[in-house]
Amino acid sequence: MEKFMKYAIFFYNLLGIEPYRIDLVHQKESRRTWTLYGAHSFNLLLVTFAESIYFWMAYKEGNIVEAVTVSSYIAFVFVGASKISFIIWKKPQLSELMRRLEDIHPHGDTQEEAYKERDFLRSFLKISFRYSLLYSLLIWTFNLYPLVEYLVYEKLLNLREVGRMLPYLLYIPWEWQDNWSYYPLLFSENLAGCTAAASQISTDLLICAVVTLIVMHFEHLANTLKNHKLSGDWKEDSRFLAHIVSYHESLLRLLNEINDLFGIPLLFNFMVSSGLICFVGFQMTVGVTPDMIFKLFLFLFSSTSQVYLISYYGQLVADAGFDISLAAYSQDWYDADIRYKRGLILIIYRAQKITYLKATVFLIVTRSTFTELLQMSYKFFTLLRTMYVN
Repeated sequence: MEKFMKYAIFFYNLLGIEPYRIDLVHQKESRRTWTLYGAHSFNLLLVTFAESIYFWMAYKEGNIVEAVTVSSYIAFVFVGASKISFIIWKKPQLSELMRRLEDIHPHGDTQEEAYKERDFLRSFLKISFRYSLLYSLLIWTFNLYPLVEYLVYEKLLNLREVGRMLPYLLYIPWEWQDNWSYYPLLFSENLAGCTAAASQISTDLLICAVVTLIVMHFEHLANTLKNHKLSGDWKEDSRFLAHIVSYHESLLRLLNEINDLFGIPLLFNFMVSSGLICFVGFQMTVGVTPDMIFKLFLFLFSSTSQVYLISYYGQLVADAGFDISLAAYSQDWYDADIRYKRGLILIIYRAQKITYLKATVFLIVTRSTFTELLQMSYKFFTLLRTMYVN
């Protein structure tokens, strides 16, 4: 099961965070780990505070474009910070969830083949790598573009004067362009950007990994139910039916725990992402430079991909849960005992109550949620665009 979590754990370790413990030994994190996490958090807080001041000043001066630009950065940080905060807050519950997943995880070649674990692992790692690569490309494009532009256009090719620039707009109460403070500021902003990106990548991949495991168990349950050959003996068949019901109930309880753990971060994610997509789309339509359009397009594509990724795995959960009812109906139940048929009807009835990944009680996460979010973002965009034109 560790292989499903390896990308998420990698980005958590970059932040100095241990999201959970499967073993029962609750040792305190090392001083080095807490120091690393504290440094990341303090630096991110300072940069976000300076961005908030810049936003307020730009808004008061009527510079809507710069205000919207900075608000996009603040929203990006807010989503990442909220996810990490909930992971730290819910660490004991998350550890218990991971231990329960480990208890029912297939072990050995025979079980792994029966559960199709390698197929699920291969598919998930491929998606995780591409998602991590996309977000890493986004953040390093924003981080390094001003420095590369300065070195290439001004120092190397001597085409035009660029000057020293920082990747993000924030309030700095001193002249920093022509003195040594430029380099600490550049490092601080780069570190803050990486912290915000790693916070989002790690939690998104952890949620998707846990959901993938639940889907794997749902599909195994459906295949077991569909392919089981009934013996005709009520005692033997009833034991099989009891095992199926117990297994199904344990998976439903695990999914409920996942919704309780990640519901609030998912809700924040969808709410803020809606505004973020709107703000970035607005910036692309107000006459920015071609270089800036490329950066904004990458930002827009990454934010949209993030929401689609969660919606995609939410749809997988809904489909896999419903497929259990189809598998039960496809079983060779015609000559079974009448008591077995009645029990099978109850399983079908329960499986047809579709199980969802939920962002609290307010939002069900499926592919239709992604469509609704894009529609909402477009409505905000048209409103903001109309206000800007007027």
